[in-house]
Amino acid sequence: MDADVITNFIKLHSHLPKTFLRYGTAGFRSKAEHIYHTIFRVGLVAVLRSKQTKSTIGVMITASHNPEEDNGVKLIDPLGEMLAPAWEEHATRLALAEEDELQSVVSDICQKEVVNLQHDAFIVIGRDTRPSSEKLAKSLIDCVTVLGGQYYDYGLVTTPQLHYMTCCRNTHENYGVATVEGYYQKLSKAFVELTKQATSQRDGHMCLKIDCANGIGALKLKEMKRYFPACLVMHIDKDGTKGRLNHLCGADFVKVHQKPPVGLEMKPNERCCSFDGDADRIVYYYNDAAGRFHLLDGDKIAILIGSFLKELLVRMGQTLTMAVVQTAYANGSSTGYLEATLKLPVCCAKTGVKHLHHKAKEFDIGVYFEANGHGTVLFSKAAEEKIRHQAKEEKDNRKREAATMFENTIDLINQTVGDAISDMLLIEAILALKNFTIQQWDAMYTDLPNRQLKVKVADRRIIETTDEERRVVTPPKLQERIDELTKNYKLARAFVRPSGTEDAVRVYAEADTQENADELAHEVSLAVYHLAGGVGAEPMPVA
Repeated sequence: MDADVITNFIKLHSHLPKTFLRYGTAGFRSKAEHIYHTIFRVGLVAVLRSKQTKSTIGVMITASHNPEEDNGVKLIDPLGEMLAPAWEEHATRLALAEEDELQSVVSDICQKEVVNLQHDAFIVIGRDTRPSSEKLAKSLIDCVTVLGGQYYDYGLVTTPQLHYMTCCRNTHENYGVATVEGYYQKLSKAFVELTKQATSQRDGHMCLKIDCANGIGALKLKEMKRYFPACLVMHIDKDGTKGRLNHLCGADFVKVHQKPPVGLEMKPNERCCSFDGDADRIVYYYNDAAGRFHLLDGDKIAILIGSFLKELLVRMGQTLTMAVVQTAYANGSSTGYLEATLKLPVCCAKTGVKHLHHKAKEFDIGVYFEANGHGTVLFSKAAEEKIRHQAKEEKDNRKREAATMFENTIDLINQTVGDAISDMLLIEAILALKNFTIQQWDAMYTDLPNRQLKVKVADRRIIETTDEERRVVTPPKLQERIDELTKNYKLARAFVRPSGTEDAVRVYAEADTQENADELAHEVSLAVYHLAGGVGAEPMPVA
């Protein structure tokens, strides 16, 4: 790729006026019709990044839990991780550059990042089930081809599957085989081996009802069914044959509204879970015998997995460092349980899985989950080697058995990114091994009642935070007012942070009762409205 190629590229794909998308944790995301221009610029970023790293780069076309009419695009770095922060900035610059600026922006990036344009570029592409995704994928392929890159189109895949493929290709398939079948085989084999030691599987079956948000997860679970043992019985709901993507269903709907998907039939104490549209989030839930709804979100998932891994470490006699990484949204009861009961260190990171992922890498074993159900477990190379060696060489039968279980657990986890399918299989395996019902899991600790609200503002940048987004720096007096309000309630905590995608401020509050949590959230919302330039009508009390 040389200057003439870029010049021709500019002529073919001119900048659309008033396109102000910025690259964030979710990549570029907007209404589908606003993404078509951006997709060409993303192709340019992917080719440059591939040339710089001499590696395969992934490009996933999805808007995750957003409504069906939206779409987006995100890039995947060589080891299956999210795009490096410096390249997020480059992506934004290229997306916003005018035609006459693009050549100089490319030159500047190449100079800063030492990109050799003569190197080859290889891109892998995936997309979700949105009506707009296929056309966007074709536009991306045109772009990569024009720029002289090579590509492989995986077609319809979950976001975590494309992260997995990217990592496999760049590790010479040491991580796994870079095909959808390879993904299915790796996870299913680990699941089968891990659950062999389950003494009881509740009447011989692990039964689960799955809301797939009318998204790609349903298609992939159906393909994967033949790899599962008969004891795992999955009832797939919201499979895309009826209803719109993410509409009144999916992990985000269940978490935010704290109720089951509309139209999902639930028997008392039946174990259910929801994916989001691209299958990188998962939450569990059930209705008790009295009809009360119980949500087991990312906090509950992290505690179930963390307690299981710690038990295995103790049985193995290993002293590897281990921690759980949370965000400010983590329920206060979960943090207390981790520290006081499980004796596990807890770290707080900024909202956004890229921040949790980075923090989790500081430990031999890092468990991270956002409360919304997006998360996974990371293992250092040294930790993996120790565990696999012990599984093979340990003379003590009890320790070797625990090490073998740990080895299968590692293989069951998608370490590249949060993965609803992988996380679901791990949760089901742990419940079977512990002989736990969902009620027993839920009873490990009780969440403090909480409420999340949103306040529209003229400019979200007026809100600046510190202490991993738990304290407000600007505007003046806002944090002081939040502190005053919080003192009026028992076991209370509240914080605000700017939205990453719109001019709005996110408000979180928790307290001893739901009524108090609702009141505190409303009062904090009013403080934000008056001190941070709220627009429209004042926030209304929570119903």
